[in-house]
Amino acid sequence: MTVKPHVMIAEARFYDDIGDLLARGAVEALEEAGATFERIKVPGALEIPPAIAFGANRKEGPPFDAFVALGCVLRGETSHYDIVAGESARALIDLASTYGLPLGNGILTCETRAQALVRADPAGENKGAHAVRAALRLLDIKTVMGL
Repeated sequence: MTVKPHVMIAEARFYDDIGDLLARGAVEALEEAGATFERIKVPGALEIPPAIAFGANRKEGPPFDAFVALGCVLRGETSHYDIVAGESARALIDLASTYGLPLGNGILTCETRAQALVRADPAGENKGAHAVRAALRLLDIKTVMGL
């Protein structure tokens, strides 16, 4: 893609420390790719899909070319984890597939905080950057397809 893509990062801030690490990795990857971006913060993972839908339909400001979902769901003592992890992922796939949105899913689903920190840390698994690369690759494919 020759034009700099404009990307929306939707960040769940339920776990601020994990969110900060994911965002740092994502921002570094976007800057490295020469993309512009806007960060939209939401309370939790279930609020990410509607925020992305709003961004895809925005009427003012530059349109978004791609989307990145960042957040974390940690297993707790109830079934809430299963609902949040499954429904947020399902909604993101539905948005991407139905509306042709280049979307990278960086919502971590982990058993423990320690697992999440390793996955979020730019010096570790850097899943924020992985989500950006996925979104930008899908944008490339969409462009090649003439969409």
